[in-house]
Order: sequence, then C-alpha cells, then structure tokens
Amino acid sequence: MSYIDPSEKAQFFQQVDEYARSATWCALATESNGEPRVRMVHPTWEGEVLWFATGPETLKARQIALNPVVDIQYQVAPPDFIHLLVRGRATMFDDDATREHVWNNVMDYDLSQFWPQGPKDPGYIAVRVDPERVELAQMFGTANKRVWRAGA
Repeated sequence: MSYIDPSEKAQFFQQVDEYARSATWCALATESNGEPRVRMVHPTWEGEVLWFATGPETLKARQIALNPVVDIQYQVAPPDFIHLLVRGRATMFDDDATREHVWNNVMDYDLSQFWPQGPKDPGYIAVRVDPERVELAQMFGTANKRVWRAGA
C-alpha cells in the first residue's frame, strides 16, 4: 500500500473519477443502532467531493442525520477489477441553490426519473460526501493499493 503524495492529489482524484464513472452503482454504508446498513446508490464526483441524491425521509437520510460518517464502495468489473472505497462525512442539502447545482451540473443521470417535479421537488435532497480517506486498488483491493487521506 502506498499513500498519495500531496503533489499527486489532482491526478489521483482524476483516476478515481474515471473509474467511478465505469461503475453504474455502488454500495453506501450507514449505521443504525450500532449496526451497518448498506444500499445501492449512484454518486457522482465533482472534483474531490462526492454527491448523491436521495429523499429527505429515506432511511439513509435519517441515518446520516444521526451519524454522518459513511463508506461508499465501488467495484469495477473485469477486465480492470478496480476496488474504490471512500470514507467520509455526509452533509444533506435541501436549499434550492445547492439542489439546482447538483441537479444541473453534477449528476450524470436524469434525476427526473425519481423526482419528476425537477430540482425543487420537495422529495429530493442533495447529499455531499467530503472524503476523509479514499482507497483505489486493483484485484478487489489486493494489488496496487493507493490511499489518499485528508490532512495527510
């Protein structure tokens, strides 16, 4: 395992984004009553920040409100066998400016499939994940493991 030098940070996050785009879905882990909860989401990177959309009344939103630490794991299929794991702090946004920004400038799929009223749909919130640790590796995490840590 090697840690990312600060001078390599931009290149590392560019690779992270490229691999993340090749995985349609990934697993989001939250915590509820001391137990992990995992569900599928489709997040999108904006530089070094990860965004996903959900509803304000979903279980994941309620769990994030109680404990904002989340893990997000991507698994990219063959031939690459890329493992991408993100640990970070999630923040939920229900203000119009942030929701419109994420809707129109960040997400790489049509959110109106889920929220037909558009970015001001009351059932839609944007969730920002500020990574504290990002791990990028091959062969399901066993080869060429590189790790970026906030503040390192």
